[in-house]
Amino acid sequence: MVYIVCLTTGVLLAAIMKGTVWICCLLSLLLLQATAEEEDHTSVLRDTSHIDETLRLATEEKASDYAAAIQTLRKIYHTSIKPMEQAYKYNELRQHEISAYPGRTLGDSATDGEITSKPMVLFLGPWSVGKSSMINYLLGLHDSPYQLYTGAEPTTSEFTVIMHGEKIRSVEGIVMAADSSRSFSPLEKFGQNFLEKLIGIEMPHKLLERVTFVDTPGIIENRKQQERGYPFNDVCQWFIDRADLIFVVFDPTKLDVGLELEMLFKQLKGRESQIRIILNKADNLATQDLMRVYGALFWSLAPLINVTEPPRVYVSSFWPYDYAPDTSRELFKREEISLLEDLNQVIENRMENKIAFIRQHGIRVRIHGLLVDRYVQTFKEKMSFFSDPELVFQEIVDDPDKFYIFKSILAKTNVSKFDLPNRDAYRDFFGINPITSFKPLSAQCSYIGGCLLDKIEKAITTELPALLSSINSGKQPGLSSCEVTGCGEKPKNRYRKN
Repeated sequence: MVYIVCLTTGVLLAAIMKGTVWICCLLSLLLLQATAEEEDHTSVLRDTSHIDETLRLATEEKASDYAAAIQTLRKIYHTSIKPMEQAYKYNELRQHEISAYPGRTLGDSATDGEITSKPMVLFLGPWSVGKSSMINYLLGLHDSPYQLYTGAEPTTSEFTVIMHGEKIRSVEGIVMAADSSRSFSPLEKFGQNFLEKLIGIEMPHKLLERVTFVDTPGIIENRKQQERGYPFNDVCQWFIDRADLIFVVFDPTKLDVGLELEMLFKQLKGRESQIRIILNKADNLATQDLMRVYGALFWSLAPLINVTEPPRVYVSSFWPYDYAPDTSRELFKREEISLLEDLNQVIENRMENKIAFIRQHGIRVRIHGLLVDRYVQTFKEKMSFFSDPELVFQEIVDDPDKFYIFKSILAKTNVSKFDLPNRDAYRDFFGINPITSFKPLSAQCSYIGGCLLDKIEKAITTELPALLSSINSGKQPGLSSCEVTGCGEKPKNRYRKN
């Protein structure tokens, strides 16, 4: 009896008879071949030239036209919208429900940093589904000292902002929040514990000249929110409100929906047009298994997304290495190119999106000013010589419908009822801002500066649409010479009685 030891796979194989020696060797060769094939597709890098081609990174932008449009947009905001924002303390208005104003936190002010910032792409999803690997892949950072750390375990515990810079360096969260030229200064309100979990990475890259990536900590369903040390859901909401594109990433092994993921999708309400769902690591599955996983993903997400049109799900493997053998390479590449085209669309429309955002913000500031003005007028009408001011105004705040506060705005202006904020928000607003500290709109006029209401309405109906038209038609954007006082005409005050 002869014993043959095969050490190729690290396992002891014994042959009982001489005739079985060739069987043992054949098995060893097959195992070697299978191992070599498995290692081969994870060591060979795939061609990524389609990324530069789809995103048109070699194309030079017209920086002068873009800078001129940004300058005009800032001027409109500072001269026409911000004065009313400050006069009626819009930034102190608080949101009571996520659905009150989908896509933007009620009471937040626009900043110069937000106006000049690049489009933001936000990555959300469970832990270890490939969010950081996807960013590394898009930026070509694999096997470089600057790639985001990845692994099978939860690796990203910080909110990481990847942005353009002249040289590669990291920026601490406290520095990002203190820099007013950036768009991240409002993050200070979430506390110092959060700022320690915020980090920025600057690097010179063509794609980062046009877009900013935000990598987020993975969702871990068995961890309570308070264990993170900061309001995780509130921070996610802040980034969601400002994101131009939101990638929600899954992989075939993490399709279950827990409380934290369910809360995340509640926060995404109203942002369905920005959401792109990605089923990553799809080359790990056979075609039949992939179909089953695709259906299971829809089944898990169906209760969380209440829209008539199902969201688009992109199926591929977003990392630099070659696809696994016997997978749908052409399908995965077409899916990847389709996703890159979505990203490119956001980049190309960034100026239009900024104008639309500022106009939407101006509409909300205008509604707020009209409501405060109506509260002030009602208070003055109900006050008498023997009235208690606190009791009179408390009655108005507790039951605004009794005094037709909101209905009068709908009847006298072209405000949509769907744009009206929550009534409870004004109970808190006037709790910290006495009604006597506000002037009516009729008193917010000057001969030189004009009326606040006229200026903001002109910005909403004329100036911002004209700027948008100039962008679309390729004309040099600019304001007319009569933007302030109407070419020397005395401003008309519609709210002052003759």
